[in-house]
Amino acid sequence: MARREKKTKAPKEPGRIKQMYQVFQMTRRYDNLAIWFFLLAFLLPVLIGLALAFLISAGNVLGFVLYIVAGVMAGLLAFLIVLGRRAERAAYSQIAGEPGAVGAVLKSSLRRGWTASEMPVAISPKTQDAVYRAVGKGGVALIGEGPRSRTQKMLEDERRKLVRFLPNVPVHFIYVGPDADSVALHKLAPTLGRLKNVLRKPEILAISNRLTSLDKNGLPIPKGIDPMKARAQRSQRA
Repeated sequence: MARREKKTKAPKEPGRIKQMYQVFQMTRRYDNLAIWFFLLAFLLPVLIGLALAFLISAGNVLGFVLYIVAGVMAGLLAFLIVLGRRAERAAYSQIAGEPGAVGAVLKSSLRRGWTASEMPVAISPKTQDAVYRAVGKGGVALIGEGPRSRTQKMLEDERRKLVRFLPNVPVHFIYVGPDADSVALHKLAPTLGRLKNVLRKPEILAISNRLTSLDKNGLPIPKGIDPMKARAQRSQRA
C-alpha cells in the first residue's frame, strides 16, 4: 500500500479581533499615554450620545436608544482611528535612528499626491547617513537621515544636481535625525503634506519619470565607495 502523505495544515492567521488586540497591546507597551487617548476617544462620543438622548429624546424610547447606539458606534470608530495613529507612532519609535527608517516611512505612510522610493539617492558609507527624495504637489523634497551637521552638505549636493535638470521646481530640505529641530519620524508624512502646492498631477508624473530615467542611466554605486565620487565620475564620462 502506498503511504499517504500527511498534509500539513498551514498555521491559521489570527482573526481581526485578535489582530486588533495584539496591536493594542503593542501600542500600550511602547506608549504610556496611549490608554488615556483610547479612553478619551471612546468615552467622549458616548457621553455626547447620552447627553443628546436625554436632551432631545427623553420621552421617546426609540430615539433615546438610537442616540446611545450612535454614540457607542462613534466611540468605537474614534477608538480605531486613534489606535491606528498611536500604533503607527509606536512602531516608528522602535526604528527611529536606524538606517533606512526614512525609507520605511516613505514606503508605507506617504500620503496622496506624493511619490518616493524607499531607496536613498545618496548614502555615506562611513556614517550610513542618507538622502531620500520625494516628488509631490509641493515640489521636490530632499530628506536627510542623520545629524544635520553631516547631512546638510549631502542635501546641498543633491539640490545642485536637481537644479540643472529642474530649474523651475522648488526643492525643500527636511531633516530627520537626533537634532532638536529635526522632524520626528512619525511626522514626516504630515510635514510633506503641509508643503505649499505648486505642481499639478501631470507635472508630478513628468518630473518623477524624468528623475527615474536619470537614476536608471546612472552608474551603479560600488560598496564602500563614496556615492558622491561615483556620480562625479559618471558626469565626466558623459
